[in-house]
Amino acid sequence: MDSGVVKKIYELKGRPAIKPISLLVADLHVAQTVCTEIPESARLLAEAFWPGPLTMVLPRRDTVPDIVAAGGNTIGVRCPDHPMTLEFLRLAGVPAATPSANVSDMPSPKSAEDVLAYFDGLIDCVIDGGRCVLGIESTVLSLASQPYKILRQGALPEDEIWNVLRL
Repeated sequence: MDSGVVKKIYELKGRPAIKPISLLVADLHVAQTVCTEIPESARLLAEAFWPGPLTMVLPRRDTVPDIVAAGGNTIGVRCPDHPMTLEFLRLAGVPAATPSANVSDMPSPKSAEDVLAYFDGLIDCVIDGGRCVLGIESTVLSLASQPYKILRQGALPEDEIWNVLRL
């Protein structure tokens, strides 16, 4: 992972440096390359909701640059539910630092046209995978310590998570 590229992401979005960037992964096996441990709870959740709108925050490996994790000890990982994105991640064979393609504190884009409205002339390209189906951010769940905690409520309802974990 290139720290310089991640720095450009922060600058382009106007994203505060204290806000970490999650990593997209093709599957749980790839998540293991950036997380020091994958607890059984993460395996159960990945089986139930990946690919899908669940970002799991787990302890990060030292190989993840500090800038990605905003200097913290954890990293968010998510397996996206889009065939083009999954194919890209599989071909790359590594996680991708990919926040939403918007200016910080602005609505998340739902289409390639929305992305260009924010960044036309500032980015090299946009991969158009069609209009976003859900139109809402992923649910972010910290599994880094107990009790587990929802950090951001998103497309995946909290009760579905707790049902899988039986909490």
